Amino acid sequence: MLSDHADEVLIIERDDLAALDVSDADIARDPAAAVSPRPGVPQGSQVHALLPSGQIQLERWFPGFVDAALAAGAVNPPPDAGRFYIDGELRLDPPTGQGMIGIISSRPFLEALLRHRVLALPNVRTLHGRVDGLTIVDGAVTGVRYAPAGSDEVVEEPAGFVADATGRSSRLGDWIEGYGFPRPPMQRMNIKLNYATAFFRRPADAKVWTTISIANPGPGKVARIAGFTPVEGDRWTMLVAGYNDDRPSRDPDDYQRRCTNDFPSEFGDVATTAERTSDVVTYHQADSRRRDYHRLDRFPARLIATGDAVASFNPVYGQGMTSAMMHASCLSEYLRGNPDLAKPALSYFADVRVVVDAAWQVSTLSDLALPHVDGPYPRGYKFIQWASGLVFKASTRDRTVNHTVGRVTTMLAHPTELSRPAIIFRALAATARG
Repeated sequence: MLSDHADEVLIIERDDLAALDVSDADIARDPAAAVSPRPGVPQGSQVHALLPSGQIQLERWFPGFVDAALAAGAVNPPPDAGRFYIDGELRLDPPTGQGMIGIISSRPFLEALLRHRVLALPNVRTLHGRVDGLTIVDGAVTGVRYAPAGSDEVVEEPAGFVADATGRSSRLGDWIEGYGFPRPPMQRMNIKLNYATAFFRRPADAKVWTTISIANPGPGKVARIAGFTPVEGDRWTMLVAGYNDDRPSRDPDDYQRRCTNDFPSEFGDVATTAERTSDVVTYHQADSRRRDYHRLDRFPARLIATGDAVASFNPVYGQGMTSAMMHASCLSEYLRGNPDLAKPALSYFADVRVVVDAAWQVSTLSDLALPHVDGPYPRGYKFIQWASGLVFKASTRDRTVNHTVGRVTTMLAHPTELSRPAIIFRALAATARG
């Protein structure tokens, strides 16, 4: 996005991006061998979802991206090849992109396609190193300090505009505080999520391509989530997840037992009949977090934050990559407005807040139902909890309600769509019918 507005865009990254660059043709020849998770994305081996709204943005920025992804090995599952369970009940339809051609792949595959296109832009270059801080003069950022790979010496690179995309461990608050600016307020929700994921060979005659299972907490019930999706290289990637002390391990026997005993039969079928092509890889995420930059009354000029550096949600809802893409759209809106760069990017952060609020509401409302999660609770939580429970229950029985829920969960519509009177009335009628 920055390349449309700058003479040069410099990406400083701890991973060697140039060494990771591969062409679409190389990926298509052997996608499983051509791409792999990189150290800078520790969750890269886990199941990822590109939601429809994120796919729309990619196609907008790189026309033909969807067709190129499919040609390189991404999967567009056939109709009626997916199943979606809530508390063991098969749902009417899984949330979808409402008729879009969907692309499903691993995170490294999607990154590789996008990285190749970004690095091919004539005014983009990369530096392999670790960012160490900023230089701020007269209230505006003028440079970035970093240590080149293999060196402890910190050097400075001049900058006319800086975007912090360093992820959920961003130190931007520390850096600006060192110059007398306030840190952004941070909200945390302690979700204590535990993942275990493995890849399996997907047979050509598979009848079920993707399955998602959500078990909500309740008396005598344990909250668990699982899912498998088809990815490039004729494979499935399948995760099982628990919360708090329910921790899947790297032990293949434990993984297979969980697939067989804790989830619908499709998971046990894959775990016991398909060839496992990888080790079982685990991942733990302690919390969801958001940094509310929009609440600051003072902030350096020529500086923004984006992606997980602003907000990082419970990953089981698949909002992370798509939210980051929508932040990039917010940046496009800001820069196309010919802003005064000598002033803080307040309108950008105001737009990002809309994206963050929507994703935060969807993910944290479900997480607040977990017995080990103790807030923070939004204003009017009891009513919101009642209304959302009503709507989600009705979505298993009413296709109009289900369609709206699908649009919200895939980030094609704002969560306020679920509180419209027409949806509430349909939900009441659907639940009354039993």
